[in-house]
Amino acid sequence: MDLDVFVTAHRAEWDRLDHLLHRGRRLTGAEADELVALYQRTATHLSLIQSTAPDPALTTRLTQLVARARATITGARRATWRDAARFLTAGFPAAVYRSRRWWIPTAILSTLLAVVIGWWIGAHPEVQSAIAAPDELRRMTRPGGEYETYYSSHPAASFAAQVWTNNAQAAAMCLVLGAFLCLPVIWILFVNVLNLGVGIGLMSSAGRLDIFLGLILPHGLLELTAVFVAAGTGLRLGWTLIDPGPYSRRTAMAQQGRAALGMAIGLALVLFVSGLIEGFVTPSGLPTWARIAIGVGAEVAFLGYVYILGGRAARAGETGDVDVTDRSAELPVAA
Repeated sequence: MDLDVFVTAHRAEWDRLDHLLHRGRRLTGAEADELVALYQRTATHLSLIQSTAPDPALTTRLTQLVARARATITGARRATWRDAARFLTAGFPAAVYRSRRWWIPTAILSTLLAVVIGWWIGAHPEVQSAIAAPDELRRMTRPGGEYETYYSSHPAASFAAQVWTNNAQAAAMCLVLGAFLCLPVIWILFVNVLNLGVGIGLMSSAGRLDIFLGLILPHGLLELTAVFVAAGTGLRLGWTLIDPGPYSRRTAMAQQGRAALGMAIGLALVLFVSGLIEGFVTPSGLPTWARIAIGVGAEVAFLGYVYILGGRAARAGETGDVDVTDRSAELPVAA
């Protein structure tokens, strides 16, 4: 094939296609039909050039032209603020609401386990001595000790950022590692519960459980709820690998994985609020009742957000997955 002759014969078509693409949505019906026809012919031209007379510059130009035309014809779109608003008002709360049968039992069992561990440590001095030496335990639990000064040991802003980063990483690990048959999620959850139980046990043995709860509850209610949601969702993802339901295992995991990824973003925002409370409210000079009231208010607001907005969106068919137009068709493989 004589490349120069071929280019001369078809350059006008390529230029016309480029012109129509620059017009965007202002095309008439006839022009839209012309764009489709030119796209098909240009794609054929590109294939011929690549197979018979490859020219790097011409191939690059036609490849870009064909890609732009395909995107215009198939309706490819970019994420907009409307997508973000839909995610925050429907997608994320609906995903949390739909997974409530996993994270609510997780929250209840974890809290009960933390209480049992705390009681066991508080009621058995030999267990306390196995945790740390008596002098070290006194440094941790005495008035002005490590449990109290922990929240004011760094500037509030940097402390809040550090807390948010650590908690967001833990939540993301629960969501991602759930695919490994739930086992890593159970371990991460147990470590968090154990730390909480140790604090309850040591401070209760020192007669200062009220101080400990006054420090934990303002931020801990929302923070632990986010961790429980992440853990419950991770467990659900792991169970999907075992029992994918009516869909193929690959399709079911893709559905749950996309929803889990969205929840990771949403929970990062929730933990950001929790980090602000832990950095600025928990160590503040506010009365204990006021700090706890702020924590309870944040928790009630989040649960209302999930059950009101999320419940409404879930009943309307929202799953937290990407829009149906942005994912491939899926057919059940079992009744």
